[in-house]
Amino acid sequence: MKIRIIALGRAKAGPEKSLVETYRKRLTWPSDLIELEARKGITGGELMAAEAELIEKALGTKASAKRVIIALDERGQNLPSRDFAKRITALGNQGYGELVFIIGGADGLAPSIRDRAGLLLSFGSMTWPHMLVRVLLMEQIYRAQTIIAGHPYHRD
Repeated sequence: MKIRIIALGRAKAGPEKSLVETYRKRLTWPSDLIELEARKGITGGELMAAEAELIEKALGTKASAKRVIIALDERGQNLPSRDFAKRITALGNQGYGELVFIIGGADGLAPSIRDRAGLLLSFGSMTWPHMLVRVLLMEQIYRAQTIIAGHPYHRD
């Protein structure tokens, strides 16, 4: 399984960036983190549209039946870790070889991006800083990988 994360904003040196890299190094699945930055000085709908354009460009024009887009969205499913691992396993069994996770900007994702997603995923109803969401996502991907590999899970 290949993991690609497309995220708005560029991480600066600090604990969040360090933790993301720690989990990326632990993964046996190949992973990429693509950071995007919208123009400064725009807000609201104009900003969301600009971010959607950047995300679309990062996704590329080639249609791939072998990838699934998973958008992080407050209206998404809040899955327990074991269910998240089961979902990844099911996607792999359906022939998907790449998971593309999208983390939007402060105003969320444009409907056009949400509509392309095969799964909307939520980390709960609380608001999380976008740089911390990267850490949460990488940790959950790593945890899913270990669950799938049959490592003992402390919740069993």
